[in-house]
Amino acid sequence: MPSRVPPAETPRRGALRLWLPVVAGIVLAGCHPGNEEAKRLNRACEAGDAVACSGLGQKLLKGEYVLRDETRAASLLKKACEGGVAEGCARLGVLNQSGTGIARDSALALSHFRRGCDGGAMDGCTRLGLLYRQGAGVPHDPARAATLFQQACDGGSVTGCAHLGHLYAAGEGVGQDIAKAAALFQQSCDAKAPPGCLGLGRLTAAGTGVARNDSVAMVLYERACDGREVAGCFLLGKGYETGTGVKQNFEMAADLYRSACSGRHGEACFTLAEMYQRGAGVNQSSERAASMTRRACELGYVAACPAPKGS
Repeated sequence: MPSRVPPAETPRRGALRLWLPVVAGIVLAGCHPGNEEAKRLNRACEAGDAVACSGLGQKLLKGEYVLRDETRAASLLKKACEGGVAEGCARLGVLNQSGTGIARDSALALSHFRRGCDGGAMDGCTRLGLLYRQGAGVPHDPARAATLFQQACDGGSVTGCAHLGHLYAAGEGVGQDIAKAAALFQQSCDAKAPPGCLGLGRLTAAGTGVARNDSVAMVLYERACDGREVAGCFLLGKGYETGTGVKQNFEMAADLYRSACSGRHGEACFTLAEMYQRGAGVNQSSERAASMTRRACELGYVAACPAPKGS
């Protein structure tokens, strides 16, 4: 069974910086190669090159040597998708799903993920697989999700490999195979895919498929959190709250729970509510505790919801 994990080190708070708003602008002016490339893509896109439109759209989303412009990015990615660029379709589906630069539309997101996957964009296959795993807009079908994740993984998507690992770890849509899950997680985490680091961290914390090591698990959770995998932030917060694998630090735990809660992790909101109620790592506030508890319930964390009347 795979047991290779990164060397233990003390997790840092670098993950929290990722939640700050990104201020976009022209990074470098003049003849910097990145700036010239953006100009070249713009000229080619205006001349009808759909691939260039896709490339420029992605630069506009990141604010990479151009002013960040999500609305224009969505328009260019739509143009690219209509021009047969599979990557443009997959990326446009992400914008449809999140409502970034364009109206939120889950049906269009599904359609664009399918077009992207069918055209060879492995991110489209991965995202389509997630919808089948969740039963979001399509029937709940873990076996179909596994097929799509395998297709994405075989096509070079390390994120697809990570999600396939989660299915093998749970025996969901495939026969349970912890050794295979650990290998997929290790492969994807080595390639800096946050879901892979999260999965490998969970196995490492449990000593399942790999040697148990709480400190290494915390490092892996931090890597996941740094990549905006909110469950990684939550589990790292639990480590700081309990002093498992790291030195106990209630303030750090509260910060991590707050980040995960902002990322719509219901249990993190509820755990943060408990910290406000106790005044652990934060100023005691029953009002804030109640607010966080309501938020947790809104996000579907049942334990935070009031008991039905008459029960």
